[in-house]
Amino acid sequence: MNHVVLLGDSVFDNGGYLKPGEPDVLAQLQAKLPEGWRTTMNAVDGAITTNVKRQLARLPEDASHLILSIGSSDALGCSAILREGARSVAEVLTRLADMRDAFAQGYRRMLDLVMSYRLPTALCTIHDGRFPEQESRRHVVASLSVFNDIITREAFSRGLSLIDLRLICNQHDDYADPIELSAKGGDKIARAIARVVAGGAASRRSQVYSD
Repeated sequence: MNHVVLLGDSVFDNGGYLKPGEPDVLAQLQAKLPEGWRTTMNAVDGAITTNVKRQLARLPEDASHLILSIGSSDALGCSAILREGARSVAEVLTRLADMRDAFAQGYRRMLDLVMSYRLPTALCTIHDGRFPEQESRRHVVASLSVFNDIITREAFSRGLSLIDLRLICNQHDDYADPIELSAKGGDKIARAIARVVAGGAASRRSQVYSD
């Protein structure tokens, strides 16, 4: 029996941001999988990389596939850097490099633990969001590229499939607010996950899913 487990943050655990009666990512994914497949939500809204260990402790014994979307809350916790002053471009780059190094260390340590379960695993990038001001969006996308670089490098170096949420959730109505996803965005993600577990996640060769 195949059992897909979702790990991570509000990208999957998005029920609190939806309109009444709208399905969350878990329900949308379950509807797209073949008959007999099961799904479990271990992702928790607001989780950061260090919280994944706790989610793995609740892993069902019959889990067959792991889908991980984590990092957006880590990035949010570093967002104050966008409002800081600086005396030079070099100073800005040093701060970004420090932020990147800290995230990379934690993400790799977390991913080592995920991989120790020896299950087909796919990673998600951090989506861009929907910010009303163009300048704010440019700043956010630029800073998120630091985090997404780590995620993509880890996926490719470990032979994991990558679901690129930057390309999947690229429309205004994919979002319920500037940060959180709508039912439409969740449906697009569920469709990508269904494609991954149908073949790519088990191949041990990196594939990128962008729609």
